[in-house]
Amino acid sequence: MNRPVTTLFMLMSLDGKISTGSTDNMDFDRDLKEIDGLKQGLHQYYEIEQTTDLWSFNTGRVQAKMGVNHLSMPEKTPVSFVLYDNSHLNENGVRYFCARSKQFVLFTNNRDHPAFNVKEDNLHVFFQYKLDLEDMLKQLKYRFDCERLTIQSGGTFNSLFLQNKLIDYVDIIVAPVLVGGKDTVSLIEGESISTKYDLSKLGILKVIDIRKLEDDYIRLRYKVIS
Repeated sequence: MNRPVTTLFMLMSLDGKISTGSTDNMDFDRDLKEIDGLKQGLHQYYEIEQTTDLWSFNTGRVQAKMGVNHLSMPEKTPVSFVLYDNSHLNENGVRYFCARSKQFVLFTNNRDHPAFNVKEDNLHVFFQYKLDLEDMLKQLKYRFDCERLTIQSGGTFNSLFLQNKLIDYVDIIVAPVLVGGKDTVSLIEGESISTKYDLSKLGILKVIDIRKLEDDYIRLRYKVIS
């Protein structure tokens, strides 16, 4: 394979939502830990996350929502982070990931991105004229020897990986909650299928494992077969 093996790893509600609401101040990571009946089992998601791949993909928007633009510098981890961002990270956010990452790789369409002003040995910034996830994955493999990559982005980027047939495995932790709301972001967003021809864009899955965790959380693992 000329790209890393990818796994979509997410926490979602039973109805497929990956946030508690439709605005950026609503967030699973912040909100579920405050809700009785959900906070008790939430630790399992983070414990499983620690066992995922040593390369992790996310977006600047998701990380800005998590507050990295204003956080103090973290301790170094063995994980290398890959972010796609055009306008959400400031210099502090970039430096935060430099401090946290073994290697920090940022892809952008913005020639004036703050990352170009940051000089760190482990920072690698790549300009793309337009978003090209397939090229991004190829560069990760051939420039950085990235063999496996965990995807933890938002619903829109998840849909782009799916439509381009760039997801190999799906690993989902299902929280025992229904969120609802047509504007609340779901696991896979993007444009809806409108013709039978587009049914080829569906991701067909084969079950690898289904496991009941503590406090009514469930782990679902699939291989994408087409």
